[in-house]
Amino acid sequence: MGAYLLWGLFPLYWPLLEPAAPIEILGHRIVWSLAFLIALLAVTSGFGWVGRLGVRAAALLALAAALVSVNWAVYIYGVNSEQVVETSLGYFINPLVTVVLAMVFLHERLRRRQGLALAVAAAGVLVLTVDYGRVPWIAVTLAVTFALYGLVKKRAGVDGPQSLAVETALIVLPASAYLLWLAGTGEGTFTTEGPGHAALLIGAGIVTSLPLMLFGAAAVRIRLSTLGLLQYMTPTIQFLIGVLVYREPMPLGRLTGFALVWTGLVLLILDALGTARTPVAAAAAAPS
Repeated sequence: MGAYLLWGLFPLYWPLLEPAAPIEILGHRIVWSLAFLIALLAVTSGFGWVGRLGVRAAALLALAAALVSVNWAVYIYGVNSEQVVETSLGYFINPLVTVVLAMVFLHERLRRRQGLALAVAAAGVLVLTVDYGRVPWIAVTLAVTFALYGLVKKRAGVDGPQSLAVETALIVLPASAYLLWLAGTGEGTFTTEGPGHAALLIGAGIVTSLPLMLFGAAAVRIRLSTLGLLQYMTPTIQFLIGVLVYREPMPLGRLTGFALVWTGLVLLILDALGTARTPVAAAAAAPS
């Protein structure tokens, strides 16, 4: 719950970093995340695991790093351009995209209720496309990149803080080079907007890493179905922040599209709950 709550409150943090541009914020997010993770690993598990990582895992984590970089950049852009509601839509759609990826890459069969959920949600995205007058590309990009990120992380099989440390280490050089270029050209904001602004940019590393660590700790302690149900805290909080705090418009057409997506999610949750109960019922009916 802590992880999902923090992720849900992200739209309140990134606007505090203005006038830094989204790409500059992304660079600081990467650099300070790595610094925080190195300090954390130094006092916990150490770095002996690096030699046992393997080429395949490193390649998968490099792909994961690219995906999460795109996800972070698009999310920051969406929030700081006052499109918080659309960013929340991305994370409402994400579980449905995950189902599609499971079909394509893991060869899982689509159950009837899952198929209905996808069809209803697709109708919702179509309604939103008509309402926006364009494809909601921020939402679609966030959903696809985060779903692919989860798939790649699953294939890599590396522990949470260690995995995140490798991912950020793989992209820290271009991020650092970009920040140095900004500083050299006088276009960066780290040293020009006061110590409070600099502290907030440094804090982006902790803000990024902490919920990922909480999520990693929870994932090995509670049921996957429980994690799946709790994950809707994040886009729900983001949606409420967009509508109630930033006063983003919610015309009838847009609300209809969201309602269809939410209906698809309810169907997906019911399917997940039904699937989880089946083995329990079978075990209870079995002779002792």
